[in-house]
Amino acid sequence: MSLDEGHTWPEGVMDDRGAPGAGFPQPGGRWGEPAGVLADELTGVLHHAVGQAARHLHAVAAAVYLLTADGAELRAAMIGGSPPSVFTLPGRMPLDSPYASARALADGGVAFLAEPDPLIEPEQGALAYPYTVASVPLESAGRRFGSLTVLRTEDRGGYGDADCRRLTRIGDRLAALLAGLLARGATITPGSLPVLVPVLGTEPSAGPEDGILPGLPAVPGSTGLTLLYALQRLADMLNRATTMEHVTGAAEFCVMAPLRARALALASAADGRLWVVGHSGDSACLVRELHGSALSAHTPAARALRGRALFFPGVFAAGPSGPRDIADDRASATAHLPLVGSRHVVDLPIPATDPVVGVCSLAFDGPRTFPPEERAVLTMMAGLLGSAVQRIRLSAARRSLAEGMQRRLLPAALAEVPRLTTTARYRPARSGSEAGGDWYDVITMPDGRVLLAVGDVEGHTMESALVMGQLRTAVAAYATEGHAPAAVLERTDRLLARLGTGLLATCCVMAVDTETGLAEVALAGHPAPLARLPDGTVRPLRAPANVPLGLHVRTPYRSQEHTLTPGTVLALCSAGPHGTDHDDVRARLATGGRRADTDLEHLADRLLQDTPGRRDDAALLLARYEGADDGTAPRTARFHVERRDLRAVGQARRFVHERLCDWGLADLSDDLVLITSELVTNALVHAGSDVDLRLRAFGDRVRLEVRDSDSAPPVPTAYSLTDEGSATAEHGRGLFLVDALAQTWNTAASGRGKSVWLELAVPGAARGVGDGRPTNDLTHASPGPVGARGRGPSPD
Repeated sequence: MSLDEGHTWPEGVMDDRGAPGAGFPQPGGRWGEPAGVLADELTGVLHHAVGQAARHLHAVAAAVYLLTADGAELRAAMIGGSPPSVFTLPGRMPLDSPYASARALADGGVAFLAEPDPLIEPEQGALAYPYTVASVPLESAGRRFGSLTVLRTEDRGGYGDADCRRLTRIGDRLAALLAGLLARGATITPGSLPVLVPVLGTEPSAGPEDGILPGLPAVPGSTGLTLLYALQRLADMLNRATTMEHVTGAAEFCVMAPLRARALALASAADGRLWVVGHSGDSACLVRELHGSALSAHTPAARALRGRALFFPGVFAAGPSGPRDIADDRASATAHLPLVGSRHVVDLPIPATDPVVGVCSLAFDGPRTFPPEERAVLTMMAGLLGSAVQRIRLSAARRSLAEGMQRRLLPAALAEVPRLTTTARYRPARSGSEAGGDWYDVITMPDGRVLLAVGDVEGHTMESALVMGQLRTAVAAYATEGHAPAAVLERTDRLLARLGTGLLATCCVMAVDTETGLAEVALAGHPAPLARLPDGTVRPLRAPANVPLGLHVRTPYRSQEHTLTPGTVLALCSAGPHGTDHDDVRARLATGGRRADTDLEHLADRLLQDTPGRRDDAALLLARYEGADDGTAPRTARFHVERRDLRAVGQARRFVHERLCDWGLADLSDDLVLITSELVTNALVHAGSDVDLRLRAFGDRVRLEVRDSDSAPPVPTAYSLTDEGSATAEHGRGLFLVDALAQTWNTAASGRGKSVWLELAVPGAARGVGDGRPTNDLTHASPGPVGARGRGPSPD
């Protein structure tokens, strides 16, 4: 049923070629008519106006804009035509905007679309906005109602004098009808959303591009609706996208595939250059052209980034049998779209500078045209992609900032303690973008004891991370002053009260005397530490639970003492691993076998692995009590290399050689010196940070650790299958030498970065089976990607 069915219009309705008022319903009636009748009549009048304007001016769309009740802006009241043109019209605009509809009302005459961003130089490509626009004011008897606007495809040319006269006649008659309705008591204001109506005969005429566009050319509206289906699907998929991979997949499915493009690349602008964040198809050439290119360059992508979409149809050449492609760089069509909402689509005031965040480039097989419908939809798609890229980029930056801040608040490295081997892990939650409040630390006390501490501040906010940093500093300060664990918690609780935060925190502190094995445990609402004995038994080191920090209850904190057996492994966890969505840490600790006794790095990885979708961050501190000094206690040495100081690589080699000779292990010098040279060089080149080298000799093995500030695991070039991956992979032979020479090796992310560690067996050393000490018979849980002898880089 059409909008005007059910209305009886007066006689004399004739074609627009007749009298100025022909083709419109004539006003009539009396005062006091029901508001519903007047509203229906207003709707019918507008429907006739957009239908006649679209048909008689050969337009693809027509719209009536009405002033709002306060007269501050124009809003679309009705839009008629065919998709996708009807969706390119803005829904609202201020009276001083550069749109033709606003300028027509302001100037009182016919206004045309003035290109707001003309190309400085002639371009081979087609215009980004494929419509020409004309508008006339709606004024009658001194009253201003709005404007009447029509859109034509660019291939129909501009508007001649006859077109302007015809549009003016239709607009004048519409204004007169609106004045009559106003006199009868009708309210002439737009609704919150425009009414969209189809107008038959407004679909673009069939052309050679029909073989390119989707849909059925013989069916009116099929092409436009098919393109809008892809647009709607893209919007839905991008609303749920949380990573750049999701955005790239959505663009591939909704942009690249429907348009039959050969390749797609999404590039983000940062630091004066373009950086590819996603690509699909045969995109190697696009990636090479875009990745790292300067924004000031004269490339099509760089020019598009300045806010103007560029479409290059390629080069056609005529041959004996008709058109054929030219096999050169100019033959293939390309499109470069700025990732920003179209200025013709936004309904809010246009900012001074468009927030262009990147560019989407498409490459096709051979030449092709870009019909107006296609360019209109691509412009809208680019706006959706730009919003998604910006949202995900900001989310990633915020998450990186939060995680980076938290890692900076964690200790850069654990204290080296004789007779107590330690390692730690921190895993952020996989959901959310805020920081957590989990932390760990190892502090040497004045009396020679070692304080192990793990804590958790509630919440996942920046405040949680900041409070965590203050609590960790307080625990370290009180421990360094020599306070016992219970006193450390009491003083930290009082400090938390002075900080004025409403957050609570749990904490576990444990002071270990490495000479006697005496351990004193104090808890503040935190799970008790777990101890794995040399015989494999796992039990908690129980202590009074006490209350969490921040409750300010003046009940003294109490502690409890335990005696550790040499070879005991201690596990202090934040609340994260004990959550309902994690496997039981105690069960994992009890089922580790002999390797769990000797390899803390492997054990730490295993305790925190396989926790998909964890809702909380997790901190884990492991320590193995080696026992009193009986001649087999580890000997340790440390060497520090400043960032970018490649000359220090030679000093590191000499340091390792001299320490091994001092310890009577000169037989291992050649292999370890070679490995040291490769690992330190790789860390300096790829991490770009300071490098710590730590050497530790046990009775039957020597352990080397190289630490830097980059938490990404090293990847050998041979195992990086993409160009982007190879750019950050380890080049040279470092990891392959480690795998060939070391008995076991791995990488571990902890603290502020990662460490690459390896162990070499001491020639002729006796195996210490069952005594809780390392043995030469170190087996691997699973072979790594580098070879059968080493585990290779950890995925974390």
